[in-house]
Amino acid sequence: MMKREVGLMMVLTTTLVMWLSMISSVDSINVATVVTPAFFNSIINQASSSCKGKRFYTRAAFLSAKNSFPKFGSGTNVQAKREIAAFFAHATHETGHFCYIDEIGASTKPYCDRSCTQYKCRPGKSYHGRGPIQLTWNCNYGACGKDLGLDLLKRPELASSSATVSFKTALWYWMKRVHPVMDKGFGATIRAINGGECDGHRPDAVNNRVKYYKKYCAKFGVTPGRNIDC
Repeated sequence: MMKREVGLMMVLTTTLVMWLSMISSVDSINVATVVTPAFFNSIINQASSSCKGKRFYTRAAFLSAKNSFPKFGSGTNVQAKREIAAFFAHATHETGHFCYIDEIGASTKPYCDRSCTQYKCRPGKSYHGRGPIQLTWNCNYGACGKDLGLDLLKRPELASSSATVSFKTALWYWMKRVHPVMDKGFGATIRAINGGECDGHRPDAVNNRVKYYKKYCAKFGVTPGRNIDC
């Protein structure tokens, strides 16, 4: 075989290995095989039958939303499962096992940050917590809507009227603020979502999040890793 042909084969082989590596790093597992109907139902079935969220949130809506965020649940098998466990631990805590869609006492909390001039509040609109991670503040609604192709400043209620959009807003926030710190441990994810609970300010809330995270990691057959509280 000529040297030029050998060199070409080496280049092609290297390119193929790199390409396969990129694919495996983006989606190392099938999230749907981890977030099974049994797992999802084990959370939402703990909510009262009177909860609006119980008739709103669905596994199908989560999986549909996840398709817009291919890097969610990526990395090694352990990393992916820890991230999925972390997401659902926070969602469980924030929504009371998917009971709540809107923040409790939402009508008294407009969450309008007038210093956020890029995404100005619209008259009569409230940017209170909505969805699995309780997206809050006009700046977050504006930036999230821009990335999702939705005018969430004008219609923030979309985050609580469409289950798929609701999960998309949660995953948007997750990929922007939480995913980048997953390698630092679950404690860092608590700071990214609600740092006000950390450093002894709300130990019960932190312990609750950690409890769910450890429980879900156990269900997925992985250890929770280090630095799990804040």
